[in-house]
This record gives sequence, structure tokens and C-alpha cells, in this order.
Amino acid sequence: MQDFTNETLDIDALPKYEEVALNALSRKYWKVVLLNISIFLFILAAAIATILLLVEELRPYLYLFTGIYLLFSILLITLYRASIKRIGYAIREKDLIYKSGIISISTSIIPFTRIQHITLNEGIFSRMFQLGALHVFTAGGISGSITIPGLDINLAKTIKEELNRQLAKVD
Repeated sequence: MQDFTNETLDIDALPKYEEVALNALSRKYWKVVLLNISIFLFILAAAIATILLLVEELRPYLYLFTGIYLLFSILLITLYRASIKRIGYAIREKDLIYKSGIISISTSIIPFTRIQHITLNEGIFSRMFQLGALHVFTAGGISGSITIPGLDINLAKTIKEELNRQLAKVD
């Protein structure tokens, strides 16, 4: 029988995930996001216009609604642009790293042993720009699952195949 040991690790000697160079999303992904935002803003503008046409008491506030709408649109586009620039991912020897967020930055490190399965999703607009989103499901449930959007479809397929190969080694 072996003697039980529980030595303290030197924290400074551990590898630093912050030093890993992360890959950015495809530049074409911004076009997909912009299309989605445009559709949302068009529907919102139509709803506001309909309300202003139907409710006479609100018509004097047309300029206020227009100003708020424009400010909201600019803020929405700016936040999405900043958010997309902050997303990064890396595949290492034993794990997958995914980082995102503007105000609250989230970094997920998923060991291959925790991955349950991987799916590749292509939306309508994503397909137009030959992009896909890789969804990695983990044993930890929904809280540990990640989605890497805006990958060139061929790269996404290659990453999916590589992750599946890594999963086969783990089993």
C-alpha cells in the first residue's frame, strides 16, 4: 500500500492560461451580427412607428423617440462590436480555452475529458458567409458548455474533427 501524500503545489510554476495566444473569430462574422442587428432594429422601428401612428398623444414626442432609438442603435452596435473583438479561443494539447466578455470577462478552460459531444451549427446568415458555430457540451451541464461563433466553416469542421479525435483518445 502506498503512503498518502498531499504536497503543496508551487503556484508560480503552474502554466498560465493568460499567456496562451487566442485565435480571433472570422472577420466575416461581424457582417452576420450586423445583419441580425439590422433586422432587430428594423422591427423595433416599425413597432415604434406603429405605436406613434395609433396613439395620437405620443406624436408630439416623435423627436424624443427618434433620439432614444438612434442612441440605442449606436450603443447596441458599439457593444456588439466590442464584444466580438474580445472573443478568443485556443485548442491546446489537453483542453480548449474560450474567452469572452466586455465588462465581465469569462474564461472557460474545458479539459477534453469533460467534453460530452460537439455540434456544428450554421444559421441562415452564417451559411451565406460560410461560417459556423461550434457548440461544445460538457459533463458539467449547461453551465460548462460553450459556443464558439463566427468560425469559417472549414475551420469549424476541422476543429470538430480534431476534438472528436481527442475524445476518442480519452475513451
